[in-house]
Amino acid sequence: MTDGSSDRELDDFLRQVRACTACAANLPLGPRPILHISRTARILIASQAPGTRVHETGISFNDASGDRLRGWLGIDRDVFYDTRRIALVPMGMCYPGRLPNGGDRPPRPECAPLWRDRILAMMPDIRLTLLVGSYAQAAVLGPGRVEDRVRNFRDVMPRYFPLPHPSWRTGAWERRTPWFATDVLPALRAAIRPLLEADRASG
Repeated sequence: MTDGSSDRELDDFLRQVRACTACAANLPLGPRPILHISRTARILIASQAPGTRVHETGISFNDASGDRLRGWLGIDRDVFYDTRRIALVPMGMCYPGRLPNGGDRPPRPECAPLWRDRILAMMPDIRLTLLVGSYAQAAVLGPGRVEDRVRNFRDVMPRYFPLPHPSWRTGAWERRTPWFATDVLPALRAAIRPLLEADRASG
C-alpha cells in the first residue's frame, strides 16, 4: 500500500467517524465526533469526552483543562496539536450533556465499542498511551482508584501512563498530593520527550 493510498484510507475512515449519529437521540447538542489522529503519532492521549467549548470549536482540550494538561506535559499548543506526533481520542467522542447535579455526563457507552478498536488500528506507531481520567483508565486497566493508579504509574509503564482528569477541581487535589508534582510529572515529561523528539527527527 502506498503512502497516498494510506492517507486516502485514513481520510475516508475519519469521514465515517465524523458522520456517526449512533448516539444522536441522547446528545443534547447533537452529534459532533471529535478526534485527532494520524498514522505516525507515537503518543495517544485517551481522555473522557468533549466539553461544551470543545464541542463548539471541534478542537480537543481547547479549554482550561487543556491548559492544565499541557502544563503537566510541559509542551505548548503547537506540539500538543501536532497530530503527526500526538493523537487525541476520547472514550466518547461527542459531548454527552450535563448531570442533573452538575458536571458532565459519562461518555456515551455506545461510542468506544463501535469505534475505538478501528481507530487504534489506524495508528500502528503508538508507543505510549496517556490514560486521562477514570473512564479511560477503567476501559483499559479495569476497576481501580484514579489516585492509586496515578501514584503507581510505574506499574503500567512503558505502555500506559495514568493521569487524573485535568479539570478545575484537580487544582485542590494537586495541593493535597505534592508527590504528583515531585514524582509523577517529571516522569511523565521524561516518558514523552524521546517520543516527541524521535517524531521530529523523522519528520
